[in-house]
Amino acid sequence: MSLRRPVSPDGSAAAFLDRRRLLRAALAAGTVAAAGGAPSRSRAAAVRTRARIVIAGAGAAGLATAARLAARLDGAEITLLDRRREHLYQPGLTLVAAGLKPPGYVLGETAAFVPRGVRWIEERVAEFDPVARRVVTDAGRSLPYDHLVVATGLQLDYAAIAGMDTARIGRDGLGSVYAGPEEAAATWRALSAFADRGGTALFGRPSTEMKCAGAPLKHTFITDDILRRRGNRGRAELIYNAHSGALFGVPIVSERVRMLFEERGVRVNYRHELEAIDLGRRIATFRTPSGPVEIGYDFITVVPPMRAPEAVRNSPLPWQDGPLAADGWVEADRATLRHPRFPEVFAVGDVAGVPKGKTAASVKWQVPVAVDHLVADIAGTRSEAAYNGYTSCPLITRIGRAMLVEFDYHDNLVPSFPGVVAPLEELWITWVMKAIALKPTYLAMLRGRA
Repeated sequence: MSLRRPVSPDGSAAAFLDRRRLLRAALAAGTVAAAGGAPSRSRAAAVRTRARIVIAGAGAAGLATAARLAARLDGAEITLLDRRREHLYQPGLTLVAAGLKPPGYVLGETAAFVPRGVRWIEERVAEFDPVARRVVTDAGRSLPYDHLVVATGLQLDYAAIAGMDTARIGRDGLGSVYAGPEEAAATWRALSAFADRGGTALFGRPSTEMKCAGAPLKHTFITDDILRRRGNRGRAELIYNAHSGALFGVPIVSERVRMLFEERGVRVNYRHELEAIDLGRRIATFRTPSGPVEIGYDFITVVPPMRAPEAVRNSPLPWQDGPLAADGWVEADRATLRHPRFPEVFAVGDVAGVPKGKTAASVKWQVPVAVDHLVADIAGTRSEAAYNGYTSCPLITRIGRAMLVEFDYHDNLVPSFPGVVAPLEELWITWVMKAIALKPTYLAMLRGRA
């Protein structure tokens, strides 16, 4: 009996081996991150302090901040404020909405990631008073602080879309990935039913800042792929309604997506922003420079406007003018994440008012910078750490293929694997990173290890 070397789909044994090496590399990256990264030769001694530090929010940014502060400070009183007992792995919602993961894949428990020595109070900040250096919770508790880290995340403003009802997600062709794991699963059911029938599908995004701006593009590509797999692409029209004159904020990425959309027959309407929806009649109304435009649909994915939480918006913390002021994002120096008017305040994660950075990958780079500056303040030293705007988007272009798009404040592509992973190519290894390796890295980040 002869043994045959396995081959890749293109018939090349060498290509198969290359894929195996890349898979091992991707899995190793996640494993090393989950284990805490490469061992350090020496760790700096923890700074002794009695400083009172309040972290508002126990999402990815808040938990990662708490873990790093707990490791670097000895004796600090670190308080984490958030009512959420359930932790949501938000990068996985797209996979749930594509029918590739169950809702439970994105669920965890906040308590599992709260570091030893950090006090978690299950209350939400209702009032920020940076002048008096205190916060007040929704239970009426007043907490003074020496340092504050605002990591509240953002608010999904579905109410800004007239006629929208999140309870209807999954019915009458309505989908929305952002609302939660069950809603993402319901979106998949609506998408699957559409893929069986065909018709008109609408996609798009709001004009506000938003988390993971690539998600609406991913869902468009996934819908196209599923239709093709079921032999129904010719029975469907896919329309992407861009809120501006581009498909993505980074010009070279926008052009690449435009080319892929053209290649796959996705129609694009520019400067179309969803403002109302008639769920019964299945008609979406878009705000355009020439007035309202109605488009009928059989399937639609709704991405709501996104803003800072109300308690943040109603405080002195947001930008007072400029493009980030309208939706209440916390004013922050783009390099240090420090508030310029209240220097003992830092902002990390989605709520931070910086030009880029509403992704989990951004949190991974923001938090160490903010923590380094905060610890330097306590120690009486100076930090040179700077956040360069790094943002990453594993942009799924079909099931089993994705582009790893990484960029900075200046829209420069900053690939993590130069010469191995081409940033604008649809690659199997990028898909593996998104579907398999990313979650262990994310969980390591929550524990301050990535």
